[in-house]
Amino acid sequence: MSAAPLSPLLTQVAAIAEAAGRAIMEIYASDFAVEHKDDRSPLTAADLAAQTVIAAGLAALPEVLPVISEEAIACAWDVRRHWQRYWLVDPLDGTREFVKRNGEFTVNIALIDHHRPVLGVVLAPVTGETYVAERGQGAWMRADGGDWQAIRSRALANPPVVAGSRSHGGTGEALLEQLLGGTYTALPMGSSLKFCLIARADADVYLRRGPTSEWDTAAAQCVLEEAGGAVLDLEGAPLRYNRGESLLNPEFIAVGDIDIDWATRLAKSEQ
Repeated sequence: MSAAPLSPLLTQVAAIAEAAGRAIMEIYASDFAVEHKDDRSPLTAADLAAQTVIAAGLAALPEVLPVISEEAIACAWDVRRHWQRYWLVDPLDGTREFVKRNGEFTVNIALIDHHRPVLGVVLAPVTGETYVAERGQGAWMRADGGDWQAIRSRALANPPVVAGSRSHGGTGEALLEQLLGGTYTALPMGSSLKFCLIARADADVYLRRGPTSEWDTAAAQCVLEEAGGAVLDLEGAPLRYNRGESLLNPEFIAVGDIDIDWATRLAKSEQ
């Protein structure tokens, strides 16, 4: 039996993510087709299958809340500006990695409460790894339905390990060198798994210079924060959600070692 202090809600949401992962893997094993959205990002049947599973699962929970998802039309700002609690979902984060068949894609489900992620589930369908967290309860992971193990981020390594995007540019090498005081080791990785590498003490930093959407980061932010890390905008403030009409995040840095004054380092880097 698991000794992890998972609440009934977190247990249910983890099961929903794992069900979505099974639907994704059925299509991953097939000769799937790839379409493109208006922004030219890829879309597969797996995105839509996972969306269907997650939407049905969340609708069946005791507390029915609004949902914002990458694969669903978002409510107008005039409506969602009044939301205090809602689900924020990316049914398949890393579709480019899915299309490449490199396994580096995830299912992300987050509960947002007053602009903060207070519950997060990140599932990597290919490896079977599930990462979960809930505010005040720590961060946990398991593989293929095994026992839950607590995870914790680490003190900044020397040299630091920097998780970077597998398919997107804008890594910000110059800023990283300023922030880290010299050289570092790069570790490319797709999707929200970059945050999970930091949460489980396999990496130290992830800097994102370029656009991301709120559903790309919320679940993994909760995992990383509960593992002892942080996700900060480039002014040093934690990422917040449902801030306005746009669902795009500001540029950010995810870190494992919060004993470092990242806000001061960021301010000095701008001088």
